[in-house]
Amino acid sequence: MNAMITPTSIHERLRSPDAGVRRIAVIDLPYTDEEDDVAPLLTAALADTDAQVRLEAAKALEGFEEAEVLVQLVPLLKDSSAEVRDAVAYTLAELKQPASATQLLPYLTDSDPGVRAAALHAVRALRVNEAFEPALHALQHEDAMVRRAAVGVLGYLKNPQAIGTLTQAAVHDADPEVRRVAVGALGYAGESAEISVHPALSRALTDPAWQVREEAATTFAKLGSALGVPDLVRAMDDDYWQVRVKAARSLGKLKARGGVEVLCQALQHAVSNLRKEAVIALGEVGDPRAITHLERALHDSDPDVRKLAKLALASIQMSGAIATGDLP
Repeated sequence: MNAMITPTSIHERLRSPDAGVRRIAVIDLPYTDEEDDVAPLLTAALADTDAQVRLEAAKALEGFEEAEVLVQLVPLLKDSSAEVRDAVAYTLAELKQPASATQLLPYLTDSDPGVRAAALHAVRALRVNEAFEPALHALQHEDAMVRRAAVGVLGYLKNPQAIGTLTQAAVHDADPEVRRVAVGALGYAGESAEISVHPALSRALTDPAWQVREEAATTFAKLGSALGVPDLVRAMDDDYWQVRVKAARSLGKLKARGGVEVLCQALQHAVSNLRKEAVIALGEVGDPRAITHLERALHDSDPDVRKLAKLALASIQMSGAIATGDLP
């Protein structure tokens, strides 16, 4: 059994002139047997001259919710190291302390894009309404990193007033990753907004970046929108099988009978992951037209496809028995 790290050895190593020794000491700190000393020592390490030491201290503080920890962490959103800023943002987001919101808000309009993006990441999980306007404004920022972070905040807040801006970002932003996360954020809009967001999602399914198309295929199911079924059927012919997988999954979740034909065709695709998703989706849709195709899938070369086909057939048969009242 490993011996417990002693406070004395930790203190000595934290004072070492070697930054590597100090960094390892910070990593070891949470495992000391003097818990009362850990938080103050970690917060002190946030002022270390070495960025890697500060980085490890910021990471380690994720488990400490004391008010003084927040006070020490927030200013490091302006650290000279992007890695440290990201670690601080992540820790603040994980802590989810409402008390940090007031301290974070001024950083949401910082002139430094790195600081601004880190602050937006940190405040996202807090879901504070005061972050709405700064995030909305940040969507116009020239730096794509800031725009991506702003989309995250708006998606978490689920404010209907952001839908128009998010649909514009989903279609027109120059950065494909901004478009992707904006498309994903539209999934929070709900069925009540399906008519207003449908054109943007439909266009996103033809985006030059396959990752955007993949996200759009997933988002249709999040909305629970039957309006997207024809778009998803077309997406089953996408050049990228990853997009087809998400389209198949969404057709299943939407129980889209209009997708049965393309799902049955997907059972012949060379990629087994797509065949598996198509089988699952056909079981969810529950249309008897799929039975013959699923029976063939019982002989698929992939054992997982065969197993899932058996389950899908049982599901369709059960659905038919319920519909006819022919249950044992």
